[in-house]
Amino acid sequence: MSKLEDLEKLWSNDCKVDKSELDNEALRIPELHSKYYKLYIREKISLRSYEEDSKKLYKDKWEYYNGKLSQEELKEKGLEQFPLKILRQDIEVYIQADKDIIENNLKLAIQKEKVDFLENIIKNINSRGFYIKSAIDFLRWTQGTI
Repeated sequence: MSKLEDLEKLWSNDCKVDKSELDNEALRIPELHSKYYKLYIREKISLRSYEEDSKKLYKDKWEYYNGKLSQEELKEKGLEQFPLKILRQDIEVYIQADKDIIENNLKLAIQKEKVDFLENIIKNINSRGFYIKSAIDFLRWTQGTI
């Protein structure tokens, strides 16, 4: 799993097109696509894992705030019995304000941003051939070779 900043730096280097080597840049497209698609798949799998972990964490917190965990389960999770009796309609407020839920939501949001970032990179790479062809056509036109 990569950090978002690492992906940004990686793309910052790979997104550059050497205008004097447009033929080589065109040949580099499949390599870039493969590289970023592999990263995308790994990050997408991590996102799915975070989403599934979120469901389990939510269930655990729901049981905790509803007082449905046994003493053994509380001890297993390193928790004390929640001291308040919460109305059913207020449980969601407690769950959403729980520090574990907040941390998990932040990790999930960062992971979604990485996946979105990689999706946009792949779209850019898929369009790169068109941009390179346009640049070559423009060079031909400005040099009068059309």
